[in-house]
Amino acid sequence: MTVRLNENALSHARGLVRSGDIVHDERDDWSEHAPTADEENAFIERNGMDEFARWHLGEETSETEGTKGRYRFPYGDFRRIHRCAVISAESRAGQYHHAKIEKAFKDLLEAIDEKGERD
Repeated sequence: MTVRLNENALSHARGLVRSGDIVHDERDDWSEHAPTADEENAFIERNGMDEFARWHLGEETSETEGTKGRYRFPYGDFRRIHRCAVISAESRAGQYHHAKIEKAFKDLLEAIDEKGERD
């Protein structure tokens, strides 16, 4: 199992933070805020797999390209980045020893929190 950092998704996430497309929710809210499988499928139908991939910081290289299973560590609802998703994903990345992904989420969380303090 090789999960690599999806640089395109990281760039997208940073852009969302810069533009203020952030949900400043609480740590444990992601289970309620995460898109359902049906919502994911509808998003893919409308926007394609490349756009779906931009919402996940991890890419499982052993999974088939063009499948949902290839993408790990979601950070938003296809419109905005969610603070709760970033916290959850940072924790999971650390748990599974994906250091680059964990660091990327840590940096995103810091940027989100700084943006929240300025708003």
